[in-house]
Amino acid sequence: MSEEGKPERWITETLYDSVQFSFKADQVIFEDHTEHQDLVLFQNRIFGKVLMLDGVTQVTSRDEFVYHEMMAHVPILAHGKATSVLIVGGGDCGLAEEVLKHKTVSNLVQVEIDAAVVDFSKTHFCDFNQGVMEDSRFELVIDDGVKFVADTARKFDVVLVDSTDPIGPGAVLFTPAFYASIKSCLNPGGVLVTQNGVPFYQPDELSQSITHFSKLFGDAFCYIAAIPTYIGGHMALGWATDNMSLRTASVDTISNRFECAGFETRYYTPQVHQAAFALPRFIQNVVDSSR
Repeated sequence: MSEEGKPERWITETLYDSVQFSFKADQVIFEDHTEHQDLVLFQNRIFGKVLMLDGVTQVTSRDEFVYHEMMAHVPILAHGKATSVLIVGGGDCGLAEEVLKHKTVSNLVQVEIDAAVVDFSKTHFCDFNQGVMEDSRFELVIDDGVKFVADTARKFDVVLVDSTDPIGPGAVLFTPAFYASIKSCLNPGGVLVTQNGVPFYQPDELSQSITHFSKLFGDAFCYIAAIPTYIGGHMALGWATDNMSLRTASVDTISNRFECAGFETRYYTPQVHQAAFALPRFIQNVVDSSR
């Protein structure tokens, strides 16, 4: 029971079959069933605001900066000349906020299937997506990401797939056809980065993506980040490009680009950037066996 005599509510993460963990919901802020998914937002003493879709944690206000900084800044600074960026998913707009910190980015398109998630995030996550909607470089497209990349004639230097895991509606964002469509809308030397789960629990998710990448791109790899929300150790971010030199850029090169970018970060550094591609052996084994 809570101090007020009300039953305590614990909300359980249901992503894994054999392991579950729960957040204490100190306050349920919003709960609804949208056209596309079940959504609940609640307050937790440690993680702040926690958003869960279909029983899977999407983002927390306490540690969102780790995921969003690493997904945005690693490919953009590795590329070095990125002006056009596409985000598929990312309805909380935290990733868009990090991308738009790069003044060299002149055009950012975000394709999100569920308008309700974006509207919801404008209200509840304005602490980390403030200013995105007002930025003239930002274009929000409410559409199916699979359809968009298959049909568009537009080209991008960086494509970021900020998706849910490959269950339910998110499964189509992990298919060979989807990755092939992305390949067709990348400029020469462009970079694809994807959310690929926690390899300790989800090695097959990473393995399948690397297998698909390797049939389309010259460099199929991943890099890692430690995000407290996502239990099980490192989160993997899939990496695919035909420019073999991008992920081996020196710390000096990345440092110069980061200094020119002129913004502050809370997790990302040029040193962390380079180190993120140094994989623990068990993750390296997954990558090597999948190429």
